[in-house]
Amino acid sequence: MKRLSFVVSLPTDDNDYQQEQAAAAQRAAQRLGVDVKIVHAGNDAVMQSQQLLEFVQKPAQRPDALIFEPAGGTAFPQVARAAAVAGIGWVVLNHEADYVGDLRRAYKVSVFAISSDHEEIGRIQGQQFQALLPKGGTVLYIEGPANSSAAKARTRGMNQTKPANIQLKSMRANWTEESSYRSVSSWLRLRTSQDMRIDLVGAQDDSMAMGARKAFGEIAGAERWLKLPFTGCDGMPKTGQSWVRSGLLAATIYIRPNTDLAIEMLVDSMNHGTTFPEQKITAPESIPALADLAASGSGKQKRSAGAY
Repeated sequence: MKRLSFVVSLPTDDNDYQQEQAAAAQRAAQRLGVDVKIVHAGNDAVMQSQQLLEFVQKPAQRPDALIFEPAGGTAFPQVARAAAVAGIGWVVLNHEADYVGDLRRAYKVSVFAISSDHEEIGRIQGQQFQALLPKGGTVLYIEGPANSSAAKARTRGMNQTKPANIQLKSMRANWTEESSYRSVSSWLRLRTSQDMRIDLVGAQDDSMAMGARKAFGEIAGAERWLKLPFTGCDGMPKTGQSWVRSGLLAATIYIRPNTDLAIEMLVDSMNHGTTFPEQKITAPESIPALADLAASGSGKQKRSAGAY
């Protein structure tokens, strides 16, 4: 049986979740006896599109399938079709891709999407806000990029469960600690921020939550600000979960890596003819559990750091 080879294209390597995505792909490849090549796009959608197209257009380096998480707002439908025409499998991670059904009907290649339930991630985060701020308050909410379908879905879900007595001050970052640090630092230099009370800092990504902590740690009265609850998403064992245990984060949301699942499904499809649905959704999990978070937060809401 031919040894399969796959390319995994990830948005960045400067993010704990994407680092775990790469590690999960390598572990799965070793376990299943396939070859995998990991490439990163530097959060640049144009670069990622060019990288993927290069694998399609050069027969000598064509893999059996391309697995990718988009770095921007598009899942590259033209590149997807070119890959399918060339007989290359195509897996989209954590992004909407409405062309999957059309490609599956038109070409005899493995094409599907795998995504975390991003709207449910948002709903869990809204419930975490409620548990941590039972009396209400203001959340500094750090969203992912405006063109990210995952960020949009998380915001939509959060607004479904966030109680009316919790208000939001929103800003954006690019899924990295450094981008969040820059966004929060810039906001803190504005005079308007000096008059705003913040009761909790919630980010759509653990690394962005830590970037916010870094920014708050550099301002006057940092000790008070750093006593606020900070929350994030991803919940990787060595980062987000560890930060919850140490108290740097009040809560996170575990989001399993999907690269290993993609490789497992591709191997089953290509070697055994297994048919999978167009989209596979994986479930997130609150850390700590919502009941435990509510019990610890009930009647114990921390005092706001206030305007500085």
